[in-house]
Amino acid sequence: MDLNKKKVLVVGSGISGIGAVRLLKRMGACPVLFDENPKITAEEIYEKLEEDNEVEIFIGEFPEWVAKSIALVVLSPGVPADTDFCNWFREKKIPIWGEIELAFREEKGKLIAITGTNGKTTTTTLVGEIMKNYFGKAFVVGNIGNPYTMEVLRTTEDSVTVGEISSFQLETTEEFKPAVSAILNITPDHLNRHHTMKNYVRVKERIALNQTKEDTCVLNYDNEYTRSFGENCPAQVIYFSSKHILEDGIFLKGEEIYLAKGGVEKKIMNIHEMKLVGLCNVENVMAAIGISLSVGVPAETIVNTVRTFKAVEHRIEFVATKKGVDYYNDSKGTNPDAAIQGIKAMTKRTVLIGGGYDKQSEYDEWIESFDGKVKKLVLIGETKGKIAECARKHGFRDYCFADSFEEALRICVDEANSGDAVLLSPACASWGMFPNYEVRGNAFKEFVNNLDD
Repeated sequence: MDLNKKKVLVVGSGISGIGAVRLLKRMGACPVLFDENPKITAEEIYEKLEEDNEVEIFIGEFPEWVAKSIALVVLSPGVPADTDFCNWFREKKIPIWGEIELAFREEKGKLIAITGTNGKTTTTTLVGEIMKNYFGKAFVVGNIGNPYTMEVLRTTEDSVTVGEISSFQLETTEEFKPAVSAILNITPDHLNRHHTMKNYVRVKERIALNQTKEDTCVLNYDNEYTRSFGENCPAQVIYFSSKHILEDGIFLKGEEIYLAKGGVEKKIMNIHEMKLVGLCNVENVMAAIGISLSVGVPAETIVNTVRTFKAVEHRIEFVATKKGVDYYNDSKGTNPDAAIQGIKAMTKRTVLIGGGYDKQSEYDEWIESFDGKVKKLVLIGETKGKIAECARKHGFRDYCFADSFEEALRICVDEANSGDAVLLSPACASWGMFPNYEVRGNAFKEFVNNLDD
């Protein structure tokens, strides 16, 4: 689509919306920015836009007389695509893209796109490091906090872009087509947005929608949804598994990661060479190996990068030891499955902070994963009653409530003894108490680092 001198509506004034406006300006379009939040001011938005301040801005309600002149709508990921607002444009046959679709149209190099309910950030960051170490010019973008729209004009024919792509972003793709895609796993999450598990799975699978057999899709063999998708995936499939020996693919046998082709096995590395902890991170590494091998990176480069790679911030991140107690920040554990991985990574008796915003998740498997390891569960946020009821149903009664995050942290300090661990892995989103999981994790780390040794 030729957007030169066309009016394009960007919905949302967060980092993705600002990135979309900047890209559209450089493409010769005439962006119009809209945010329905009446608490935001035009002055605040213009400050974010910096030099791109010649942009029409509308706040609260978008006037229909302007809507009639719009050629394209670009949605930020936080804006649902099934609202009456979006449906009005659909009825007028006006296309609706997400900001990753907009950026993809300008991509000049090779694109790797990674999705999944859990593990996206760690895997994307690791793959980005591998690409930088081998190809030199690589960009890490997407849901990781660096909008694709901010970087795409820097891409070249010999560059590699690695994107963390969320389900929210995949809702609004059209021609989006990575050379390599990956779906790390699919477990219940964001059902308040996607409504049903069937719809959530369908949206995740869109990452490979436009791929062909010339492309590659890396899938988790141990996850029923991704294994099933592999049977009909339009791309060549590379499976990875931590539970099965594969004839073709990447798998864990004992403490070794292997690559198999036609039943012929080749050892890649020992998991104790990694600085990352937990089986979930072994799976992330196997996915990264599959992705990297498929774009021609030698195994030696991959292994050398994995050996030095440290956990990303807020994902089973060791913070400090205070008075013999180890403190771990897993604020990115925003759903039960992710939080299960945090518990599995603990090797000591653990005081656990759980609860937060209700994404319509179920907590049975999370409670069952405690398996004698969790000595105390400190519950916060709007889900604390729901989680407590679930805990009682499964016979777990060592929980208490906290009215604030700081109170929860003080309880953890009182409950944990030398030799124990304290883990922030809430199984819930942070909204309502914090603007995002990063702020929640940073608050935890600040509190811990200020404790007496």
